Amino acid sequence: MNPNQDHFYSNLPVNKISLSELLLKDKQFQSIPQDWHVIITDIKSSTSAVLSGLHENVNLIATGSIVTVLNIAFKANISIPFFFGGDGATFIIPPSIVTKAMSALALYKANTLANFNLDLRTGIVSVEEIYNQNHQLKISKFSNMGNFTIPVVLGDGLSYAEKIIKGDDYLSSDHGADNEELDLSGMQCRWDKIAPPENSEEVVTLIVVAQSCDKQAAVFSRVIKFIDKIYGLPEKRQPISIPKLIFKTSFNNLGREMRNRLGKINLIELAKTWMINLYGFIYFRTNSGKNYLKKLVEMSDTLVIDGRINTVITGTKKQRFELEKALGLMEKNDEIYFALYVSDESVMSCYVRDLVDDHIHFIDGSEGGYTQAAKILKQKLKSAL
Repeated sequence: MNPNQDHFYSNLPVNKISLSELLLKDKQFQSIPQDWHVIITDIKSSTSAVLSGLHENVNLIATGSIVTVLNIAFKANISIPFFFGGDGATFIIPPSIVTKAMSALALYKANTLANFNLDLRTGIVSVEEIYNQNHQLKISKFSNMGNFTIPVVLGDGLSYAEKIIKGDDYLSSDHGADNEELDLSGMQCRWDKIAPPENSEEVVTLIVVAQSCDKQAAVFSRVIKFIDKIYGLPEKRQPISIPKLIFKTSFNNLGREMRNRLGKINLIELAKTWMINLYGFIYFRTNSGKNYLKKLVEMSDTLVIDGRINTVITGTKKQRFELEKALGLMEKNDEIYFALYVSDESVMSCYVRDLVDDHIHFIDGSEGGYTQAAKILKQKLKSAL
């Protein structure tokens, strides 16, 4: 185990060129160290849960799995790439925190089943195995505004890991839950469903996969160019806007979050959280609060590239029809498969370690946008076989 490899991701340079340009620059992508591991969390039967109206629970649990692993990485002073998927998450982590991460996720899985009756699948595949099976896994860092940086992964390595972990014959790892308490500190889901910004009509959750791994970078670059041309730059298609943010104040919503964090309802803690929420109405009118809201919009995770393009955007129906036409032609030419789901609102869950500059906000289309789009894509891929 090479301790210097713990900081492989931290040491990657941040690219501030356009994303469509970055995707074509092979030299800006590096192979993940082979002693790292891919961890995937995924709610079994999430589509059924979403269709039953449990989409808020699904998002909450997916966010909690991210917070669980990020808190372990934070304590170890290690930065890791991670990807929110609506009904689960993907992480690429060094060997030094594998055992702790998997043990914490085992505890979180038990908590999720007991409190929400939803089964969170957790699995792990080594990067070495991914390479041994001739799959690719390359990564770069991208920033399009301010301090918010996202990982960009090319190759089919994460897709391979997902197939292994979701396979019927996958044996769960033997990492049992340790005796430590679950640490979900920083997890917040305080915002109500968010209507599209002024002059926008709808929220689109889009997933795109390349039909050929060898042409992935080129076709993804074209897809991003289409989105930029039709919807405008990321700040133009951002589904989150300050005027549309509404604070959740109901005990039910806060209680759901608390059950996820603590495994139970603590009435004193619930009352305290409710009071803090009431203070939020005052705080967000101060200069510090206004600055936080501005950064909240900038640090909303609306684009995930993990060997697929996953994005939540907002715009008009006319723009969506234009995008569907462009992507439809690419699909007809055997370049991509795509699926999208249209919602009236977006939903946001948050990881707030510091109100000043250490917070990230996970975005999905309402009614389980990512899960709904994934269902459509799965049907397309099945039909293509």
